[in-house]
Amino acid sequence: MSHAIPPADASPKMPAKITCTETDVLIGGGGPVGLCLALLLAEQQIDVTVIEQESEIVRDLRASTFHPPTLDMLEQLSVTQRLIARGLPCPTWQIRLHPGGERAVFDLSVLKDDTRHPYRLQCEQWKLSEALLEMLNGSRHADVRFSTTVVSASDRDDRVEVEIEAGGAPERLRARYLVGCDGARSTIRACMDLPFEGLTYPETTLLVTTQFPFEDHLEGLSNVSYCWKANGNFSLLKVPGRWRVSVYPDENAPIEDQMTPDALNASLQDIVARAVPYQIAEQRPYRVHMRMVPQYRKGRMFVAGDAAHLNTPAGGMGLNGGIHDAFELASALTDVLRNAAPDTRLDAYDARRRPIARDDTLAQADRNRARMRERDPERRRALLRDLQATTMDRGKLRSYLRRSSMIDGLARAAALT
Repeated sequence: MSHAIPPADASPKMPAKITCTETDVLIGGGGPVGLCLALLLAEQQIDVTVIEQESEIVRDLRASTFHPPTLDMLEQLSVTQRLIARGLPCPTWQIRLHPGGERAVFDLSVLKDDTRHPYRLQCEQWKLSEALLEMLNGSRHADVRFSTTVVSASDRDDRVEVEIEAGGAPERLRARYLVGCDGARSTIRACMDLPFEGLTYPETTLLVTTQFPFEDHLEGLSNVSYCWKANGNFSLLKVPGRWRVSVYPDENAPIEDQMTPDALNASLQDIVARAVPYQIAEQRPYRVHMRMVPQYRKGRMFVAGDAAHLNTPAGGMGLNGGIHDAFELASALTDVLRNAAPDTRLDAYDARRRPIARDDTLAQADRNRARMRERDPERRRALLRDLQATTMDRGKLRSYLRRSSMIDGLARAAALT
């Protein structure tokens, strides 16, 4: 198969002729989940085509946390060491009271017998995407098309027909299976006629980045720190060369007023006061959701990652859950396409992944959000005391971190059929 295909002429003088191409698996969405699934399949000599509407991998403010079992899994694709080289291993994370600094510190070294990577890795998700794309471009079984959109898709019982468009030129693809890894606004999910059930939380999160060294001013700060402050909360997550700061503005004031340079500077001054304004490199407001589809499979069509489930980023489980989806689905598709397994083998993808997303990922992320939004000072101190007690008991700490690091969820998924 060919590799990255340039978009067609954006201004055709005549109606474009529709051509037709066939592939084993077509993936809508060229983010980390879609590219991970594509590489897993290509390495099994399964022909795969990836359709991505962006013109290139976008280096924007999205997920940055990789949990221990995800790093273990990515070793299969020989990308874990590349991520570690470009990221920041974090052996501890914490919940703390600001400005006093009282904290519960969670030491992931207690997981040394449960994982080969007993730490979180702080590394922007686009670095994974770039590593995966480089490997896909070297595979004769992979075709990655940027600047291309999925227009429609229909299941024809023995195949899926997908209409795509690049630069105004339509094309029809036929695939044995179609997977939607195209995010929260998934076109493929809509083609499957699946509702995206759940809710949108009322708050807006403001994410900014700065090179200011918070670690030099906040004693004992971990590279991943979730913090309570008077009448609010914030989080500090370090990636190489900068801190990502999530602040939660006044829900009663227009968000536009709180995105001004002066307002953002005031939010950071509230964390560490300075005589000069903060230099903010990037900023992004976003809403937080808790949503999930009622099924991950419909005939020859599937959804994975954010197209299948959305959760609050508290705890860093969204990207990791999507990558876990990719590995589970790749295993099922490989069994069917290469090992002559019956079509019913594909049902295991929904049976194993959806209950874990519902009962572990979404539920745990919702609890994390609720804990950090606690406003009562006495209740906060009671929560902190309980967390500190957990960190002081090795058995309790290991159990807590197996859950929060998604190790337990993967173990339960493997036992489901």
